[in-house]
Amino acid sequence: MKHFRVSFIVTALCLLGSAWWGYEHAGVAGALTAMGIAAILAVMEVSLSFDNAVVNASVLKTWDAFWKKLFLGVGIIIAVFGMRLLFPLVIVAVAADLGLMDVWNMALQDPKQYSMHLTNHHAEVAAFGGMFLLLVFLNFLFDEEKEHHWLGHFEAKLGSLGKVSSIAVMISIGALMASLSLVPEAQKMVVLISGLWGILIYVGVDVLSNLLEKSEEGGGDVGEMVKRGGIGGFLYLEVLDASFSFDGVIGAFAITNDVVIIMLGLAIGAMFVRSLTVYLVEKGTLDQFVYLEHGAHYAIGILALIMLASMKFHVPELVTGLAGVAFIGASVWSSIRYRKKQEALGVGSKEFAHAE
Repeated sequence: MKHFRVSFIVTALCLLGSAWWGYEHAGVAGALTAMGIAAILAVMEVSLSFDNAVVNASVLKTWDAFWKKLFLGVGIIIAVFGMRLLFPLVIVAVAADLGLMDVWNMALQDPKQYSMHLTNHHAEVAAFGGMFLLLVFLNFLFDEEKEHHWLGHFEAKLGSLGKVSSIAVMISIGALMASLSLVPEAQKMVVLISGLWGILIYVGVDVLSNLLEKSEEGGGDVGEMVKRGGIGGFLYLEVLDASFSFDGVIGAFAITNDVVIIMLGLAIGAMFVRSLTVYLVEKGTLDQFVYLEHGAHYAIGILALIMLASMKFHVPELVTGLAGVAFIGASVWSSIRYRKKQEALGVGSKEFAHAE
């Protein structure tokens, strides 16, 4: 429970904050309603982002306590205030040619108009997030160094395609070009640019990580700073969280237009996702459930496709959440079967993987 202690404290504070906000507007009934909506949003955020926590854990497992604390400290501030509050405000500000304070006042005083501005630019955000998440999935799929293959020889064959360094980018650009048919002619250019930015940022973070790794090998000061963590990895996790979070922000407006309640509810979920990430790392869950990381990445691949499809079609948040849960559940079940077979054969994981 120690891993979730701070999350429970944040939950209590956010629920109290939502109760106060609701009471100020509609008395006791408003307080109870606001607390209920905040709790629902928190559960939705966790269900949509559990696969995010698993992928985060796969990156964080080699980091030391400093970087884990930085991820939970600075990272959670960026996640809650940056991605779930400031980022949507910036989008509306740019779209409506208004100042941030004007947009904030609009969100408080006329949430329907704020929501309309936000949803009108969903296609651009979906293209950005969809491309980034698609590259996360494809680079996992085309990894020839993976020790375990959830889909057996078929996945192993796909992994061997990783020898072609640009294949993931090529497929992503192809998917982006195909998705342009889902948006009106007037939006195609801005959607294309947004999608290319998603690809560029993914590649840029990867380049930064490689440069820092080379600095580390050379014994430079920067290398010492990232020796047991990673600045590039930290940026990668934050952009990954951004891609997940905006989907949750858009979905939250289907439940309420109150931006304060949305921020408080999603903040609870974001904190639990962070705590769950550290829990998975410190408990070695990814080593116990060898296919859990696979399930999370396949869920991310489905989410990327859903985000691209959402540029034209409405996909209920329930479908998105259940898709992720299904892949995670299937990967846990496969991992348990794997472990039982391994124990029955009495061989190490590498020998069993080879025999499989």
